[in-house]
Amino acid sequence: MMRTSFRTLLATCVGWSLLLAGALAADTPPERPNILFLFSDDHALSTISAYGRTLYGGRVLNETPNIDRIAKEGAIFTRSFCTNSICVPSRATVLTGKFSHKNGVYGLASLWKPQQTFPKLLSAAGYQTALIGKWHLVPQPTDEFDYWKVLSGNGGQGDYYNPAFAEKGKPGERQETGTSSDIIAADSIRWLEQRDKSRPFLMMTQFKAPHVHRMPAPRFLSAYSDVKFPQPPTFHDDYAGRSAYLSKSFMKFSGMDEAALNIFPPDKPLDPASKTGKALARLTPEQRESFINSYRAANEEYYRLKAEGKLTGEALLDYKYQRYMRDYARCVAEVDDNVGKLLQWLDTAGLAANTIVIYCSDQGFFNGEHGWTDKRMMNEESFMMPFLIRWPGVVKPGRKVESMIQNIDYAPTFLDVAGASIPMDMQGRSLVPILRNEKAPDDWRKSLYYHYYDDGSYNLPRIEGVRTSRYKLIRYYIPGQREDWDLMDLEKDPLETKSFRGQEGYDTVEQELRVELARLRKTYDVPDREPTRAEVNSVRQSKGEPAKGD
Repeated sequence: MMRTSFRTLLATCVGWSLLLAGALAADTPPERPNILFLFSDDHALSTISAYGRTLYGGRVLNETPNIDRIAKEGAIFTRSFCTNSICVPSRATVLTGKFSHKNGVYGLASLWKPQQTFPKLLSAAGYQTALIGKWHLVPQPTDEFDYWKVLSGNGGQGDYYNPAFAEKGKPGERQETGTSSDIIAADSIRWLEQRDKSRPFLMMTQFKAPHVHRMPAPRFLSAYSDVKFPQPPTFHDDYAGRSAYLSKSFMKFSGMDEAALNIFPPDKPLDPASKTGKALARLTPEQRESFINSYRAANEEYYRLKAEGKLTGEALLDYKYQRYMRDYARCVAEVDDNVGKLLQWLDTAGLAANTIVIYCSDQGFFNGEHGWTDKRMMNEESFMMPFLIRWPGVVKPGRKVESMIQNIDYAPTFLDVAGASIPMDMQGRSLVPILRNEKAPDDWRKSLYYHYYDDGSYNLPRIEGVRTSRYKLIRYYIPGQREDWDLMDLEKDPLETKSFRGQEGYDTVEQELRVELARLRKTYDVPDREPTRAEVNSVRQSKGEPAKGD
């Protein structure tokens, strides 16, 4: 009898224990994911092989196996766009989830005023946060992150070789030996190893590359030397039938100087005040010798062909393009290599399964398309930005997402995955519903708003527009002066070589787009009053310097 009672009691206890364990498990929230945000500068989609295979019909210019791994194990977004295609405003939008007119950062020389950001909100929600690499806003961060170490010098751009860094809690800046991408990745791993392991983390690893003036790392200096890059189909665009502003821009490939292409006489003293002289002066003797010797044969050939009169017209233009693309691809290779190191660290540390990894850039970039090199415009190459994300257990591997997203969506997305509240004044939407499901919610946006304010820079006007799945209506203007409008049909002319405005059958399309543009302006609370050049260039104003274009 006693034995039976004991067994009954034991069974009862075990049963209650299992029930209690189940109840506790049900009440315990899932572990919040870590976030590794990998950010580069001026990375064109055409130079990410995953996009080459997905968007460009298999046209792969260079291989990026580690960035591609994120897409293979997660998702690639094929309609990812910025709100203002220039470095500083894009970074402010990523941090705030707001358009330029709301966060106050209109252009390259706009002051950053401390305000609500998603890293601050994540920190308040229990995340440990860090940014290492290119900050590029002025002034340097203060309390935006629990820890930061940012490139300093060179107007906030930092340098490729032996860059200087400013670090939270330490006075001044410190120069370090090595290349910026390698140092940024190594420091990111060091912080990850030393972090508070009781808290989820946000690690923002932000590379300088492949921004100009491109100086590849020693191990990539000979890469792509024998590659002949195909010119883009629009390389010789004459801009006919579109805004007159386009033909007047200073972004043309034909105007690219020798310094930007690492062309310099190998055995002659360089002017220490020149771009190349300043850049090479930062290198150690060993680095300098390696760098000069790596370009020796190509530079000797350049000066020989030039002396023989063989580098003129189309021959010179293609020569510049090849030199340009080789250095661009080399810098991308270093970024990709370091992305691989960070992914490998997650694997080794056993954190890959609970870490969201994002790779993106501050905007797209023209690599010869329309004869240009830079960004700013509303053409796809500039307007689009890469966005690849891996979220194990949530995002189906190898997924291609065609929903239209913008960089205003990043901040609410990160807050959503952390279980933190999304402030009402953020203008983007969380991507979590898209990531968790096979398609976007029915009320997902069907159009995008764009606004570039840096008129005068590169001899360009301000640019505002709307994009739908098929059309773009683009307004080029300088306040108080002439404005032009172009209407692009991406279905009939995906390369954007003509404007359909005024053509038969497009009047109704234009009117519908104008109505949609007005709706978006109202939705995003865009003021009728234009910011002055002084407001756009508030950094210069604070220093008593003239605004650009004045």
